[in-house]
Amino acid sequence: MNAVELAEHGTARSFPLSDTAGRALAASRLVEAGPDPYRPGFWLVKAKGVVGTATVTVPDGSPLTLRIRPKVPIARLLFLLGYSLSAKGWRNDDVLLEEEPELLPVLARLFERQATHALRQGLLQGYRTTEETAFLVRGRIREADQIRRHHGRLLPVEIVHDDYTPDIAENQLLRTACDRLLRLPHGRPGAVPADVRGRLLRLRVRLADITVIGLGRDLPAWRPTRLNARYQPALRLAALVLRGASVDHRSGAVTVSGFLFDMAKVFEDFVTVALREALAGQGGHCVLQAAHHLDELRRIQIQPDFVLYTDDGTPSVVADAKYKAERPEGFPNADLYQMLCYCTALHLSEGHLVYAKGHAPQTQHQVRNASITIHQHALELDQPPARLLADIRALASRLVAASPV
Repeated sequence: MNAVELAEHGTARSFPLSDTAGRALAASRLVEAGPDPYRPGFWLVKAKGVVGTATVTVPDGSPLTLRIRPKVPIARLLFLLGYSLSAKGWRNDDVLLEEEPELLPVLARLFERQATHALRQGLLQGYRTTEETAFLVRGRIREADQIRRHHGRLLPVEIVHDDYTPDIAENQLLRTACDRLLRLPHGRPGAVPADVRGRLLRLRVRLADITVIGLGRDLPAWRPTRLNARYQPALRLAALVLRGASVDHRSGAVTVSGFLFDMAKVFEDFVTVALREALAGQGGHCVLQAAHHLDELRRIQIQPDFVLYTDDGTPSVVADAKYKAERPEGFPNADLYQMLCYCTALHLSEGHLVYAKGHAPQTQHQVRNASITIHQHALELDQPPARLLADIRALASRLVAASPV
C-alpha cells in the first residue's frame, strides 16, 4: 500500500503497512502511528491537527502518500485561509471553483488561474537594488565595504545600483510558488491535476529568467500599489502555496515533503484578523499576538492572540482562539487557567475564549475569590461565509459590551 487517507481529528484507522513504512510515518510526526495489536502487518494511524497532502519516503522504501481531509468543506477552508494574511486582499470568492474534496487540487487550480490573469499583460517590472563587487563603477561606491574588504586597492570596487528589471519580489513569488506546485505529486487523486500542471509549466517558461527563492529563506517583501494591483490576488495565493508547501524536512533517514496547513493556526488567524476588521472604526486599536509579562520582574512572557486597547493604550478586551478536537467532556480546563493569567496580568475582569464549535455550549465561569469572568464562545465554521462573518461581528459586539473600560 502506498497511500494513507485520513480525516482531520478522525478516529484511528488500520492500514496494511510494512514496518519500514509504518516507522517512517510515525517518524514524520504528522500523524500518530503505531502497530495494530490485533492485526499483524497493520498499523493504526490517526490524523492530528494538519490537513493536506504529504509524501513520506525512506531510503529503502517506496514513497508513501499521506492525505488528510479537513472537517470543513474545501471552499470554507479556502475562505478561512484568506484571513491568514495580515493585509486585506484575497478571499476565496475571487475565483469560483466547483466543490472539490481535496485541498491541493483546488489551491493549485486557483493559483494557476490568478497567476495567468496577472501575467496576461506581461511581466511587471520595477527597480531592484543590487550590491555587488565589480571592476567598473556603476551607481554608487560602498565606501565602508570598499575599505574593509580591499584595504586601499582601487579594484575591484564594491558598488550599489538600481536596475529596472522584471526580477523583482512579485515575480519571484510567482515563480517560486509555480516551482513548488510542480514538485508536488500530480496526475492522481488528491494531487495537482494534469491540466493544471501543463498550464503551470507554461507559466514557468514565462518566468524562466526570474530568481527562485531558496528553501528556508524568508519571502521577499512587497507592498500593494496601483502598479501591482493585477498581481495582488495571485501574490497572496502564492504566499499560501509557499507556506503550505514548506513542509520539506528530513528526520533521520525519513524525508517528508508536502503541502499541509496547521488548522489551529488557520483558525487563530481567521478569528483574530476577522475580529480586528469587525472592530475597525470603533475606537482604540487591536494588537494580534500582543506581548506582555505575567510577573513584576518581566521574566514570564505571555502572548494573548487578541488584545483591544483604548486610545490611551489601556487593555480593554483580551481573547484567545482555540481550535481543538471535539471532546465529550467539553473544553479543556488548561485554557481557562491560561485566560485567568491573561486577565490577571492585563488587569481585566473579563476574558474570552473562542473555539471552533464543540460539544460544550457557550458559557461563562466566575472565578472564585477574584472578580474575573471567563466567557467561552463557539463558532460554527461549516456555514456560508456571510453567516460566519455575521457571527464574528456579533462576537465582536459581545466582547466590547463585556469590556469594563
